[in-house]
Amino acid sequence: MPRKTGLGHQDFETVRLTNNFYVDKTDFIREWWEANDLVTLITRPRRFGKTLNMSMLEKFFSVKYAGRGELFEGLSIWWQEEYRNLQGTYPVMFLSFAAVKETTFDQVRKNICRMIGEFYNRCGFLLEGDLLNENEKRSFQNISADMEDNAAASSLRMLSEFLTRYYGKRVIILLDEYDTPMQEAYVNGYWEEMVSFIRALFNATFKTNPSLERAILTGITRISKESIFSDLNHLEVVTTTVEKYECFFGFTEEEVFAALEEFGLSAQKEEVKKWYDGFTFGNMTDIYNPWSVLNYLSKRRVELYWANTSSNSLAGDLIREGNKNLKLEFETLMRGGSILTVVDEQIVYSQLSMRKDAIWSFLLAAGYLKVEQTEFMEQSGNYQYRLSLTNREVRMMFQNMILDWFEGTDDYYNDFIKALLLGDVKAMNHYMNKVTLTTFSYFDTGKKASEAEPERFYHGFVLGLMVELSDRYILTSNRESGFGRYDVVLEPRKKEDDAMILEFKVQDTEDEKELKDTVKAALAQIKEKNYAASLLEKGVPRERIRSYGFAFQGKTVRIGTDGKE
Repeated sequence: MPRKTGLGHQDFETVRLTNNFYVDKTDFIREWWEANDLVTLITRPRRFGKTLNMSMLEKFFSVKYAGRGELFEGLSIWWQEEYRNLQGTYPVMFLSFAAVKETTFDQVRKNICRMIGEFYNRCGFLLEGDLLNENEKRSFQNISADMEDNAAASSLRMLSEFLTRYYGKRVIILLDEYDTPMQEAYVNGYWEEMVSFIRALFNATFKTNPSLERAILTGITRISKESIFSDLNHLEVVTTTVEKYECFFGFTEEEVFAALEEFGLSAQKEEVKKWYDGFTFGNMTDIYNPWSVLNYLSKRRVELYWANTSSNSLAGDLIREGNKNLKLEFETLMRGGSILTVVDEQIVYSQLSMRKDAIWSFLLAAGYLKVEQTEFMEQSGNYQYRLSLTNREVRMMFQNMILDWFEGTDDYYNDFIKALLLGDVKAMNHYMNKVTLTTFSYFDTGKKASEAEPERFYHGFVLGLMVELSDRYILTSNRESGFGRYDVVLEPRKKEDDAMILEFKVQDTEDEKELKDTVKAALAQIKEKNYAASLLEKGVPRERIRSYGFAFQGKTVRIGTDGKE
């Protein structure tokens, strides 16, 4: 009989005692302990078992779980006597920033301080007797949600000192989802205050702390050293491209196929592989998304499980607000192609709105992209990575995200698509202007109307066409899209459908007095550049090829076709 597939359990003890489905990752304990690194930062995409592994470490090392060997019986770590003797022998401080998601710095600071205060409350036994002197007891009792910055910065170091004194052993510190408040700070505009607060806390806790035995931090991204790790020169960083611990987060293909057999789903191996495989950690390929696999075992159907959460909002914002070059490369990814880029695994959040390679680096760290190939560039000393979308689930997630960009248009977008398919130019003009009026600024990061970049909108609009019409058309776009021109070719999948060529052009007021002149220039561009050639070569009759010129002036659009407007 297969094990239970209770979803959402992140506590190791609960999983083990309730016979929930669990893949043995306890060799991680041995490898980490024998590596003997003082402070380790491990980055993996969300819901890849980081919290469960941290809970596993707590239950293994913490003195609170001394004599609880039954939690590890039958698992690989329990086969070695030296590790059986190690279980339950260290004071452990386990904290998580996963729920720190406030919109202001004051709120997030108070939340972290409150969390530390609650941990102090659980250690109230330290106040008993004369282990602490009167000054230390007062400092202990002053730890609260409203404590001063200097008290907050030294709070975890002070508590680890007290625990070391009590147990006679230095402390293991586990901090899960360390970067959640940093991402919230970036999104909500209080980055500098957050950096200053976290840097002081981390420096005192992980560097100038003689009571520290070992520490692990987990997160999605490696935030740049200059931001919060500037003083941690001894930090061992394990990103997704590093071989260390490569098989301990996520499920290997062997583990997934064994699970499918246990649940009588062996015939679905290829389907599960297509949807949820594709992650690469270090040199290990074919890593599966564990959250999606568990959901599949429970519900026995493919769906968007991992990708269907609000955690994708930052990824969507970066692409929607990105410039034309980023959106052109994203088109390639959505068509199933790959892009070549430099990757910097130290995420510099301030660069996300300015550098597309920083965005690709973030999306790789977050699990939306996978590495197909790596090439060392001797001249620059950097690596170039060939990246593609991770799997079908991620592609479907992005398709839904693109369609959501036009959700607020009150059906105008869908009406435009219908008018386009019917060739109704009058209706196309009406609905396209409604769409631009509603969503134009949504694609732009500019704070002033004068800073608006029309290309951000119509490159996003083309992505919408690609997704909306994917069942009927193959969309290709012209990569030489400078000077405000951008052509799109819609090649029909069925012979009965017309092919379409769309030329987008921003009005040049010096040469084009009215928008109708811009429309004419766009249509002339289609003829001069012979955009129909590729369609004719594929056997599409010339009379089945429609040409449309889209002329933009701010949020106003005028569309014409073959002399008609």
